[in-house]
Amino acid sequence: MSRGDRWTRDQLLIALRLYTNTPFGQLHNTNSEIIRLAGLIGRTPSALCMKAWNFVSLDPNQKQRGIKGLRGASDADRQLWAELMENSEAVAAAAEEVYDRLASQPEQAGGKELAIPEGPTEVLQTIRARRVHRFFAAAVYTAYEGKCALTGIDARELLNASHIIPWSADEKRRANPSNGILLNRRHRSASRHRRLLSLKPQMSIYARRRRGSMREVF
Repeated sequence: MSRGDRWTRDQLLIALRLYTNTPFGQLHNTNSEIIRLAGLIGRTPSALCMKAWNFVSLDPNQKQRGIKGLRGASDADRQLWAELMENSEAVAAAAEEVYDRLASQPEQAGGKELAIPEGPTEVLQTIRARRVHRFFAAAVYTAYEGKCALTGIDARELLNASHIIPWSADEKRRANPSNGILLNRRHRSASRHRRLLSLKPQMSIYARRRRGSMREVF
């Protein structure tokens, strides 16, 4: 590959975002979203698909499932994947910033879950947080194939991506899909607000007994 054909940082971030957000059955060059994204970054749909499949080959979760991806991952692909594993929050924020800029869809600070703060620094922090959560939510939804991990419910409007290690506990893992689980809203509320469910990093789930103690249920 000639020097002029090397992928830029922005192009790689879009390809990584595409991989984390797109089900396998839709990673093909006739997908209208991939065609649109390829046009935004100046690549062909086929080239963008192949780059996304390079990231498949670097994902240990896919290896466990017997999915190999492509063998042509570049040093730049490997470096970006290592950055995602080391500090997913920074990579997610960067990927979503590039997408917003290229797609001309500037992120707004408002929203139901994140109150609008005062002052320019606080607004920028809120925009970053929303971008990171957007990356995380889409990646977890894709990883769980759009189904609640506990009930199998597949109605998207009833599903939420939840953190296993809480958002506030580990900044660098905020956007790592392996730190997420897809739950329906009832179970997410039980975990987040009422503390009736507890999610553990080893993927165990605990439910609270009537008298207050927790027991493993999954």
